[in-house]
Amino acid sequence: MARGQGPAAQAGRADTVADTRFFTRHGPFSGEQLAEAAGGEFVPAREGHADGRTYSGIGPLQSAAPSEVSFLDNRRYAALLDATKAGLVIVAPAFAKRVPPGSAAIVSPTPYLAWSRVARMFHPARNARPGIHTMAVIGADSVIDPSCEIGPFAVIGDGVEIGAGTIIGSHAVIGDGVRIGQDCRIGAQVVVSHATLGDRVILFPGAKIGQDGFGFAVGPAGFESVPQLGHVVLEHDVEIGANSTIDRGSVQDTVIGAGSRLDNLVQIGHNTRLGKCCIVVSQAGISGSTELGDYVTVAAQAGLIGHIKIGTKARIGAQCGVMSDVEAGADVIGSPAMPFREFFRNVATLRRLSKKPESGNAGEAGAEEK
Repeated sequence: MARGQGPAAQAGRADTVADTRFFTRHGPFSGEQLAEAAGGEFVPAREGHADGRTYSGIGPLQSAAPSEVSFLDNRRYAALLDATKAGLVIVAPAFAKRVPPGSAAIVSPTPYLAWSRVARMFHPARNARPGIHTMAVIGADSVIDPSCEIGPFAVIGDGVEIGAGTIIGSHAVIGDGVRIGQDCRIGAQVVVSHATLGDRVILFPGAKIGQDGFGFAVGPAGFESVPQLGHVVLEHDVEIGANSTIDRGSVQDTVIGAGSRLDNLVQIGHNTRLGKCCIVVSQAGISGSTELGDYVTVAAQAGLIGHIKIGTKARIGAQCGVMSDVEAGADVIGSPAMPFREFFRNVATLRRLSKKPESGNAGEAGAEEK
């Protein structure tokens, strides 16, 4: 469900949330259990609910049932809170008094984080179903923990190591010598080569990890490919979106720092190094040998040239063209990239200059008539 419960997220009825055809379901849970998991304070309903009430699922505010949990994280949808029938609502302290008297509450300074934890209680990620499918191909000298799940038509190369609880999806290809940690999720049609993956790494379908970087020299007869002799390191808890690509290094490694999240359709060039907990949004591209500090955000369709450094906690705006280093904590936008305030000041100036005075227009029209 999208952050803030926007209209698209709120459109479905509660009975369509987390369809059991696709998602596992646990529960029911008491409000106290859910509050403990969420890290919030449980506030019983002011009327209508007896002690010991439990909750069996989740739903959006406008259609959640009395047996379900919902949340409010965006004040734009506060009116939905006033009319909700949800049995339990997760809210910030500022909205605690607006929870209907028939609903209990979990009060948290971070409602969306609390919602995430509650939703995972009801719908945890499924565990691996141990076993290697009969249609999978396993190379020589590979070490696969017995608790792993290897799907149909998966291909595991020679000398691969796969840790406990990892799932390899159908048609995935794991190249020779790759090492994959524990509790990883490798989606369908993913290709991984020349790489080391930490624990709890998630690769969504179609991701490509470890292919040659874009490296060539110009010779007298044309282009000559340069050997790409590094590999890719995905540290613990990294997630890579569908159809994203990460090139292996040329003479050093490409590294994605622990906890980082890459959206779908992201390109990471060779020798690039991301710090921990970086975010790179869809269709962004980072050229080779660029370094990002910790907690950097790169918004959608941004492009970063090679051999630059982006400081810790910097934010790169959507469709931004970054051609030089960015200081730690800076917010930049535009192409070429510039600080947010400077960019919007320039936009305002251009708009003023583009508007001709009305008197000037009238004079021109009169001259043409004569």
